[in-house]
Amino acid sequence: MVRPFRYYVLHKPFDVLTQFTDQAGRATLKDFFPHPGVYPVGRLDRDSEGLLLLTDDGPLAHRLTDPRYEHPRTYLAQVERIPEPTALEPLRRGLDLKDGRTRPAEAELLAEPPALPERSVPIRFRKNVPTAWIRLVLREGRNRQVRRMTAAIGHPTLRLVRVAIGPVLLGDLAPGAWRELTPQERDALRIRGAIR
Repeated sequence: MVRPFRYYVLHKPFDVLTQFTDQAGRATLKDFFPHPGVYPVGRLDRDSEGLLLLTDDGPLAHRLTDPRYEHPRTYLAQVERIPEPTALEPLRRGLDLKDGRTRPAEAELLAEPPALPERSVPIRFRKNVPTAWIRLVLREGRNRQVRRMTAAIGHPTLRLVRVAIGPVLLGDLAPGAWRELTPQERDALRIRGAIR
């Protein structure tokens, strides 16, 4: 029997693995998401939070994760110290990491902290070290890329939240909550009644 593909958004909480099983008994997606047979599109590290797409549509997952297609992913990163205006330029131009040069990213210092839910485990607090928030838009997805990029400019990431993948926004979805993609989001991702 032919049935439609399924598409979901999950707000992955901090300290949760982007997989459905773990031999060590750590928290996984299975603890929050009740629909078997779908898979995460890309990954978020255990210590990162935010928007995760889940689907059983393999061609879409490939299109969204293949760097050739340059699908934007938007992150909010809380970093150590307040970057000078010129500090973000290497992020915008692309910088050299151990696995090669990054593509240029959009990088913006936020004037105010974003309205995000409190993290289950607070970030480390150091009285003499202020923090700032940066909005980053990447069009590639390397392992721990945002953290490596901000460390390379001298502003290590303390908290990282993905808030968008292309036109799909995290919005006010609570940590651990999930929902189906809306028809508008499916249309924006060019999913037109895909079936298998």
